[in-house]
Amino acid sequence: MEQSVFNLHDELISRCRTGDREAHYKLYRQYAKAMYNVGFRITGNADDADDVLQEAFISAFRSLDSYRGDASFGAWLKRIVVNKAINIVQKRKHESLPEDDRWDVAEPEVAAEYREELTVDKVKRAIEQLPDGYRSVLSLYLIEGYDHQEIAEIMGISESTSKSQLNRAKAKLREFLKTDL
Repeated sequence: MEQSVFNLHDELISRCRTGDREAHYKLYRQYAKAMYNVGFRITGNADDADDVLQEAFISAFRSLDSYRGDASFGAWLKRIVVNKAINIVQKRKHESLPEDDRWDVAEPEVAAEYREELTVDKVKRAIEQLPDGYRSVLSLYLIEGYDHQEIAEIMGISESTSKSQLNRAKAKLREFLKTDL
């Protein structure tokens, strides 16, 4: 059973290489939702995630001849998505650098009995509130499973910066979760 799924997948990729639009669409449908989610977790913005998704598939389809099959197609595509998302975050960072101090504003402590219970929705909202760099490192490390060396290479930062950004992201996340979002 597993072998036939791989053969079908390889056949789809072969058809894509010949320009078969139906195969392109099938491959897109198979991976679009997961790749959109990866892009959104890194960029924190639905419009940017849509752009990442489209750019990643365009790049992937244009460079299918360079896909050697060493890794799964999904892993290869995910790497493209991550790179496109990081590029958008870095471009946004250069367009307007947020002052780090604005994230250090002390919030009044809310009595425990008045706090909402911790929900997945509240955690997602808290992650979306993180500065781009913090959110990107947190997503790549905790959700995508990259280690600090890989994150450093992907984002063009040092391993120590990756570790520090992750620690700051966790601290900021805890802070956000203590307050009402």
